[in-house]
Amino acid sequence: MLRRFPSGVAVVTVDLEGERIGLTVGSLVSLSLDPPLLGVAVSRQAALHELLRRAGSFGVSLLGEGQETLAARFSRGVPPIALWTDVDVREGALGAPLLEGALGWLECETRAEHATGDHTLFVGEVVSAEPGPARRPLVYLDQRFVPV
Repeated sequence: MLRRFPSGVAVVTVDLEGERIGLTVGSLVSLSLDPPLLGVAVSRQAALHELLRRAGSFGVSLLGEGQETLAARFSRGVPPIALWTDVDVREGALGAPLLEGALGWLECETRAEHATGDHTLFVGEVVSAEPGPARRPLVYLDQRFVPV
């Protein structure tokens, strides 16, 4: 039933001592305004999971119209070195790569982890938020990426 309910599309990224990974998520949720907290659920089977646990911080690139290819790329199990080929990124203040051209970027310090079934809910405190170019957001709806 939830596949009929749209969710925003973002790529969560981590770089820990040169080990870099990213994952497309639709589970990003605002948890609190004061302090600014967000949550993201990551499968314990995902390559991002353990690196995210160890890194202590992460980046979020909020995807928009025209970034369907990036969303698909980071949603598959692509080997880490191939994942970043021909992808324009810049390093955030906390060290995570941020995808150029996104609707906006958030940088977070991990504040908590909660086991949630076969996923872990990572709670991050937003320490930096930056808007990108204004355009339509990308959502995941009925098993496909679509701009709204």
